[in-house]
Amino acid sequence: MSLAPSEDFALALRGFTVSYFRLETLQVYRGSGEDDWLAGFHAGDASPRPHPLRDEWESHLRVHREAGHVMQRVHVVVEPLSEYLQFELAWMYAINTAGGEQVGIVDASAAWPPGVPHGDFHLIDSRVLFLSDYAADGTWLGVTRDDHPAAVRAACAVRDICLDHAQPWETFIGAHPALASRVLKVATG
Repeated sequence: MSLAPSEDFALALRGFTVSYFRLETLQVYRGSGEDDWLAGFHAGDASPRPHPLRDEWESHLRVHREAGHVMQRVHVVVEPLSEYLQFELAWMYAINTAGGEQVGIVDASAAWPPGVPHGDFHLIDSRVLFLSDYAADGTWLGVTRDDHPAAVRAACAVRDICLDHAQPWETFIGAHPALASRVLKVATG
């Protein structure tokens, strides 16, 4: 295992042919270029300011949705929700679900789900694994590619556990009226 070049990860993320699964377990993320949006959300803005990264991500989602690829994400959350999670749940996941990604939420407030690590990863086509590396404050440092078959099988098992325990994003949001009132209105299509 070694830190993967960002081009390797970007190519894998853009070029998956069957499925993409993302596990998120942190309660705060930093350094992703969302700082202006996060500030706007907490200032009460109705939507994020235009940004090329959003256009690129929405295009990415559209291409894969139209190709019939499966895109899934599960975020393990602990309440009370951090300011970052409130933003991500209300704005970012609205964009993702409108784009065709299946977003699930596991509420681990009572207990962390057995078998689920405290670490993020990306599983591409159930055969390529990238482990996300973060600093203690949630700043993204990069990804480490792990092609070892046992690691990929373990990630597939974790994916299945997470999907079994997750509730759809829409259900989780519906149970949180304050967040539901802030959900970004996104045009689908």
